[in-house]
Amino acid sequence: MARYLVTGGAGYVGSHTVLALLDRGDEVVVLDDLSKGHRSAVPPAATLVTGRCDDWRALAEAFRHGPFDAVLHFAALSLVGDSMRQPMRYMAENLTTTLTVADAAVKAGCRKLVISSTAALFGFPERIPIDEEQRLGPVSPYGESKLMCERALEWAERIHGLRFATLRYFNAAGADPAGRAGEDHDPETHLIPLAIGAAMGSRAPLTVFGTDYETPDGTGVRDYVHVADLAEAHLRVLPLLDHRSVRYNLGNGTGYSVKEVIETVGRIAGRPVPHTLGPRREGDPAVLVASSAKLRADTGWTPRFASLDDIVRTAWAWHSAHPQGYGDKQQAA
Repeated sequence: MARYLVTGGAGYVGSHTVLALLDRGDEVVVLDDLSKGHRSAVPPAATLVTGRCDDWRALAEAFRHGPFDAVLHFAALSLVGDSMRQPMRYMAENLTTTLTVADAAVKAGCRKLVISSTAALFGFPERIPIDEEQRLGPVSPYGESKLMCERALEWAERIHGLRFATLRYFNAAGADPAGRAGEDHDPETHLIPLAIGAAMGSRAPLTVFGTDYETPDGTGVRDYVHVADLAEAHLRVLPLLDHRSVRYNLGNGTGYSVKEVIETVGRIAGRPVPHTLGPRREGDPAVLVASSAKLRADTGWTPRFASLDDIVRTAWAWHSAHPQGYGDKQQAA
């Protein structure tokens, strides 16, 4: 039995990864300040330490529950649009948080770290799907902050022997197939839950930004990876850290357009998704799809929920059962 510390484990991807670890019999400690995550998203079998990841007292409390075989780091500011309004906050907080967690791990004798990164490192990609060999060039402070984290961790490895894995992906989607966890953000910015909310009548009609892209139906095409498959990918890279640090792009292998998402949500919901058509948003590429070929070859990972129907069906089931989300009051960020 292994023991892991999961920072941001009350958040969306973090909570699903906690479930995956517990399901295979591991012990889990979660460190989360609950500013974006939810106490209800942390399973009773996990130990919750409430606090910020850049707070040494909170980290000391979390590491008292060790020793840990590895740290999985999800805690971060992650909204691209918000980062364009608060660039210094994003770069300062994301880098500081990552380095504080890495430093605490090293001091506690833990030399393995998995970090949730982003395919936004590549900005406007040279080719699709995006593989690891493409030029790095973030076009947002959020993407830049994650690139800064990766570069800083190279020094942690060189000097302290901290091996790390970074997983770079775009859009986590769906919900735990058993209904134990789902997606509940405030504010919500992801397309699938916004479309579901519009279909349920709990959110305003959806706005489609851009219908004149050079894509089959004119709307933007994006990569959606089921959150349970993302969680599994984080587990799959852990054994590799016995030997080396790794970086992987992570995609579903298929891109889906905004129109396809709307049609799929409407079909599964049995009701139309109210939406309006709007102009393009500045800086939105026509197509963003990440490759996972290298990850598949090295770990054998393959998505269990590869189709858009699979992804939307689990999301619809969770939102139908939890129309108010987790229902717990979120604290201010």
